[in-house]
Amino acid sequence: MKQIDELRGLMSERGIYAYIVPTDDFHGSEYVGAHFKVREYLSGFTGSAGTLVVTLDEAALWTDGRYFIQAERELSGGGIELMRMGEPQTPTIERFLLDKMPENSSLGFDGRVISAAFAMRLGKALQPKNITLKTDEDLGGEVWENRPPLSRQPVFELSESVCGKSRREKLTLIREKMKAENADCLAISALDEIAWTLNLRGGDIEYNPVFLAFMLVFEDRAELFAERSIFGDDIVQNLRNDGVEILPYDEIYSVLNSLSGAVWADLRAINHRMKSSLENARIVSKPSPIVIMKAMKNSAEIAAEISAHIKDGVAVTRFMYWLKHTIDHEKITEISAAEKLEEFRKMGEGYLGQSFEPIMAYGRHGAIVHYSATEETDSELQPRGLLLSDTGGHYLDGTTDITRTFVLGELTDEEKRTFTLVLAAHLDLLGAVFPKGVRGSALDGIARQSLWQHGLDFNHGTGHGVGFLLNVHEGPQRISWRAFNDAPLEAGMITSDEPGLYFEGKFGIRHESLVLCREAEWLNGGYLCFEPLTCVPFDTAGIDKKLLTDAQITYFNKYQSWVYETLSPLLSKEEAELLAEITKPI
Repeated sequence: MKQIDELRGLMSERGIYAYIVPTDDFHGSEYVGAHFKVREYLSGFTGSAGTLVVTLDEAALWTDGRYFIQAERELSGGGIELMRMGEPQTPTIERFLLDKMPENSSLGFDGRVISAAFAMRLGKALQPKNITLKTDEDLGGEVWENRPPLSRQPVFELSESVCGKSRREKLTLIREKMKAENADCLAISALDEIAWTLNLRGGDIEYNPVFLAFMLVFEDRAELFAERSIFGDDIVQNLRNDGVEILPYDEIYSVLNSLSGAVWADLRAINHRMKSSLENARIVSKPSPIVIMKAMKNSAEIAAEISAHIKDGVAVTRFMYWLKHTIDHEKITEISAAEKLEEFRKMGEGYLGQSFEPIMAYGRHGAIVHYSATEETDSELQPRGLLLSDTGGHYLDGTTDITRTFVLGELTDEEKRTFTLVLAAHLDLLGAVFPKGVRGSALDGIARQSLWQHGLDFNHGTGHGVGFLLNVHEGPQRISWRAFNDAPLEAGMITSDEPGLYFEGKFGIRHESLVLCREAEWLNGGYLCFEPLTCVPFDTAGIDKKLLTDAQITYFNKYQSWVYETLSPLLSKEEAELLAEITKPI
């Protein structure tokens, strides 16, 4: 590939044997703005997760199970080897580099897009070969002609009525946590933590309502490092009234270099250059206190999220009605179907936009977990088979993420069996009751058991946290047996429930709802349960009732009834009639 060849040319000039390009911005964001898509530019792989390693004579890309099929297709013929993360035969990046790099050679990367923790692991792993780390080399950026500039989208302020706490209250709570750790300063680089703390939202990353910024919180003030032009004068004054001053975005490193005392900075979150700049300070490396504060939604946020999910339920149910009544009469493609669903969402009050790139995957495309239709792949829907629709929206009162697999016509026995088994897995987790202190890794088997007993499984997590009008993927909780550092589930957390099954070249099925973690009040304390937020019917045309237990059928009918009671008054007569038919007890 031309880009890789040009990169190797710069590596040779600068005495660099291997170079790392992650999928990160300066803040460790899961999704990044156009300016930071260097790995995509160099490799051609468009997935949201992956790390490219280029040596003078080899290249390899590491990604997870969500993207194996996509990466294999997009990397084909480009001279880049696919490294399937999580599989036994796949080496870690550190192991790969240790095996490939000569003694006394150099490894290069841009220290602003590599986490401090990863840089430390690299240094330790490569020490036996006396490898030098060159951490100020943005070679990918130098290769990339006409690289998009840093985004500078305007910031807007949320009402305290939906946030539940004022900016001043949140800063007070943060300072209490700092005092308990004897920290003089808290260094924050995660964009969603900054947005949540300040009750501000932006548009610097597509589908993620955040803005590029760093923040330092001190006992008596806070400093926000961001582009001044993205803030209106009223917001600047409001921030100043709450003790927050705006400083230039790129001054964060010089200010960090001037700090002494104890600085709370999570080395897994901040970038390598931030850590290097704190040479005069004592680093307190612990997860930011904002992570858990943000994840446990307060009563105002919960009320707002319920409202957002009802609006979203109306939109997706209308889409389902349109789909069922149009498939035999008009040409529908994956792209046009996604556009139609977006039309229905735009009818909802306070709708801001999609919460991630829509997945509208017909037939065999459903087996690609994070499939996104392009003009080249855009399939026409037919009145048979399955359409996997994984989409979501941002509203002024919350964020949604929902997957429903729609039946477009006649199904094979295999499709119907798979549809039902995935539904059983979804229902088992939705109805789970568990003691306080249980982690998502312990709950994962509840969902997978219905599949494991048939010798089936899926290669992604079962659930992720979701932010309040923020990132659609949020920690610290996860539901995955591979999550070794996940946090216990707490009341107020919003998490997805999304098991699936995928058969390459044939079809894929996923059922996803967002659930709110609640106290199981009928058990007199000590236990938690899930309450569904997503209010959209499941397509009963895909169900083989014989594969469900009596308990699963009872819970399913209860859910479908709740959906009908909630949504039917908000739909047209014809839409409500379809909903009544679909939600009849099975």
